[in-house]
Amino acid sequence: MREFGRYMLFLQSLFVRRETFATYYKLTLEEAILIGIKSSRLIALVSTFMGAVTTVQIAGNLVSPFVPRFVISQVVREMTVLELAPTIIAIIYAGKVGSSMAGGLGTMRITEQIDALEVMGINSASYLVLPKIVASVMMYPLLVIISGVCALLGGYLVGVYTGIITPAEYVQGIRYTFNPSMIGFALIKSLVFAFIISSISSFKGYFTHGGALEVGISTTAAVTTSVITVLLADYFLAELFFE
Repeated sequence: MREFGRYMLFLQSLFVRRETFATYYKLTLEEAILIGIKSSRLIALVSTFMGAVTTVQIAGNLVSPFVPRFVISQVVREMTVLELAPTIIAIIYAGKVGSSMAGGLGTMRITEQIDALEVMGINSASYLVLPKIVASVMMYPLLVIISGVCALLGGYLVGVYTGIITPAEYVQGIRYTFNPSMIGFALIKSLVFAFIISSISSFKGYFTHGGALEVGISTTAAVTTSVITVLLADYFLAELFFE
């Protein structure tokens, strides 16, 4: 509870003694490039293979002749939209982006760069962390959309070119009993996960003390705490949505 209280006070400090809008605009764009554009290739690659493997495994388990083949792509669609794109990618996002945030802020702390900002009268938490959180909340939903498209495309390519399913059956399964609210639910999850990962990683990195060893410890703690919190949030969001 004490650590949670420090975390809440840290979030509150982001909105005290703020800089100008132009300053945040520039910093947020720089963070968006680092977070979004430079992560898109990895997300696309992982998602494509994720969709391909899911298709193969589902086809291997649907051995009954009474089950239509288009059910394969229907299940792939549901798994991709509800869990694979927003949640599994969040774990990868925490490992890549979250660790980078924690490591960068931790290094700035031990090299006294954050202290120098405070001496100049700048709210270092707001100046360094707020653009990261805003950029993360902006870019992660876009990465989730890319992930979903690439996963479905990967499933299509593997399914069609291995003869598991025909193109018409795959498209039929994608469209069959489609509920548009699932897309909204996935995007809501992505916003929550983006905030959790960026804020927790920044919190762990910002309060690093010691030397290079402690930076590594803070980075590890940021990733593990973010992943556990994301999984907990995923459970509670699912309970709220399906109830």
